[in-house]
Amino acid sequence: MQNPIYDIINDMAEVLNVAQMKKLQEVLIARLDASRSANEEIDNDVYLDMFLAAKRIEGCSERTIKYYETTVHALLREVDIPIRQMTTEVIRNYLSTYQERSGCSKVTIDNIRRNLSSFFSWLEEEDHILKSPVRRIHKIRTKKVVKEIISDESLELLRDECCGKRDLAIIDILISTGMRVGELVNLDIADVDFEERECVVYGKGDKERKVYFDARTKLHLQNYLSDRTDSNEALFVTLDAPHERLKISGVESRLRKLGRKLQLNRIHPHKFRRTMATKAIDKGMPIEQVQRLLGHQQIDTTMQYAMVNQSNVKSSHRKYIA
Repeated sequence: MQNPIYDIINDMAEVLNVAQMKKLQEVLIARLDASRSANEEIDNDVYLDMFLAAKRIEGCSERTIKYYETTVHALLREVDIPIRQMTTEVIRNYLSTYQERSGCSKVTIDNIRRNLSSFFSWLEEEDHILKSPVRRIHKIRTKKVVKEIISDESLELLRDECCGKRDLAIIDILISTGMRVGELVNLDIADVDFEERECVVYGKGDKERKVYFDARTKLHLQNYLSDRTDSNEALFVTLDAPHERLKISGVESRLRKLGRKLQLNRIHPHKFRRTMATKAIDKGMPIEQVQRLLGHQQIDTTMQYAMVNQSNVKSSHRKYIA
């Protein structure tokens, strides 16, 4: 059963801004939902459509919305009871059964719990249910793994192994700015200010921020662009004609191939981001500034990077204690 209100909202998403979308939603609900019977039971799938439409209005990326949809839909398919009747025990049992059946990690289960929590919390805020049944299901404790960063030696090996100017420019801009790979592939040439050595990226939720790169990156970017013969506005394009905008998978496979050739452990785009953040923290950059560079909403997310490398703790111990 589809709710026509949210069909209309989705259809208008491309032509209205966020404020207009919210107003449209309010008007449609006030005008059309007023005719609903107070006792009419809303179908589970309609609740999901309403939630996804709300997240789209809030500016969530399509990738995030798809993740929400997949997670919640799996619950609704498995637990065939009305959403209003779902209890904490029902959700807890679903998570336990899912983990046992799939053999997935605690991290995966906690991600599912967080998505379900967002869904039911939204239903509570919108007065569709009295209280979220996920509220009493606490964060699942997971083992803290100290994640590796790319050493200075490995970085130089990667640079030396690059046989093209594009790949060299990609490595330098990733390690210099700490941007996400999704932000990298969405960059246009016009977004880059070579004079100020900065560029504008659009992070999660289309949030705009500035990132900065060093002189080496500037030179390698300019060398790469000077060799380009295509007219594509994208900063990075495929090597073969018709030279389309480079995709995330293209960057990942290129870096993975370089890493394997050099026998380096797991070289991927996010590792460059983690390396940049760790080095910044180790050299004394205030955590709030690192947070801003990375585009994190919560400083707790940034703090995870501070625990990656213990060399700063060791040197501080020698300085102040030993």
